[in-house]
Amino acid sequence: MSCDLSDKAGSLAIKVENVSKTYSIFRRPFDRLTHMLSFGKVKHYDVFQALDDVSLTVNYGETVGIVGSNGCGKSTLLQIIAGLITPNSGEVSAGGRIAAILELGAGFNPDFTGRENIYLNASIHGLDRREIDDRFGSIVEFSWLGDFIERPVGTYSSGMYVRLAFSIAASIEPDILIIDEALAVGDERFQRKCLARIEYLQQRGAAILFVSHSMALITQLCTKALLLDAGQLLMTGDPKTVAANYYRLVHAAGDIRNRVRSEIVANASQKAEAVEVQLHSGFNDDVESESRVEYEGQGGKIEDPRIETLDGERVNQLVKGERYVVRYRAVFSRAQDKVRFGFLFKTKIGIELAGRATAGPNDPMPDYAAGSVAEVRFEFTCNFLSGIYFINVGMNANTGEERRSIHRIMDAVMFEVLPIRDETLSGIIDIGIQASAKNG
Repeated sequence: MSCDLSDKAGSLAIKVENVSKTYSIFRRPFDRLTHMLSFGKVKHYDVFQALDDVSLTVNYGETVGIVGSNGCGKSTLLQIIAGLITPNSGEVSAGGRIAAILELGAGFNPDFTGRENIYLNASIHGLDRREIDDRFGSIVEFSWLGDFIERPVGTYSSGMYVRLAFSIAASIEPDILIIDEALAVGDERFQRKCLARIEYLQQRGAAILFVSHSMALITQLCTKALLLDAGQLLMTGDPKTVAANYYRLVHAAGDIRNRVRSEIVANASQKAEAVEVQLHSGFNDDVESESRVEYEGQGGKIEDPRIETLDGERVNQLVKGERYVVRYRAVFSRAQDKVRFGFLFKTKIGIELAGRATAGPNDPMPDYAAGSVAEVRFEFTCNFLSGIYFINVGMNANTGEERRSIHRIMDAVMFEVLPIRDETLSGIIDIGIQASAKNG
């Protein structure tokens, strides 16, 4: 039976204090035996630091996203919170009924049928036989497994695994839901069904911890986000800012990456506070986005991104129904082949709305010599609803048979669409394109 958690709103659901976890990595099975026979006196393994002094809190009513590259410690952290593994140091506390959807097959016996695994898995989550009997029909219906429910889950596809796991977790109506990349598997129709159930749990006031490589899902579902890297928590903040810094870190190569990482740690708290102030302080002619994140340039740099009227006046307050221009300058320090420019409109929580590039994958694209300058111009009709929006800008080029980013700026421009009496204007954003270059 559904239980309203509104009385717990804002109270602590999960607390992780200074948690660290290491694993011993043996190069060969023989090394493990030798280590045991020496009673640990001789080291025959490497130490892998999966988590390093991680602390976080999740309150009831919050949906917290965890992002980071593969191997950064996301899954290890979720497994510790779910109680499946123990940390080497630190403490974890969680109150309420927890349902966790972790790696594929976790909590299932592959030799049991779907029916048998429903009873096994639900009983692990604290349901008795009568409660499982009452919910069995709705679990099967939600999973869309049909007659497959009587077959061993070892014969299931990855998508069927997730259907069954999510259906069981959803039927429990947990106080705390932990999801590790589950929505990356399965067809779009079932993903939408899962998202609707997550939204229902959010309305109930459940605490949700969510791992995904999809930044669109993170910004859509989460109230805050965390960025992990090499087992360390780099920053906590609003999902859009965390996602932007995740992209910035992922695209930083070589020795540049360490510098970008240090900058994220040093500036994270300041930027999170600045965004909140800016979004509520009104707008003027020289306002700038405080959540702006600029990637390292790879032989080129975007300068002075802005919005102008058709007469060339710089603006950041737009009127619905009017036409405007997104403009920026691209300066090339190295020769670039087949360059494509683009931009993207986003909401203030990072949901992508519309964008345009100067050419399609098979269209002709210009080359630029070192020292060249391109003046890029995109014309559009403002058909947004009133509110606050952001613009990403970027450009890429050919490197052999692959394309790579030359330069990118997230939240390069922040603007406001002013409210008007006629709220019937909405829909298609009519975007034109124009780009030109001159030698610098």
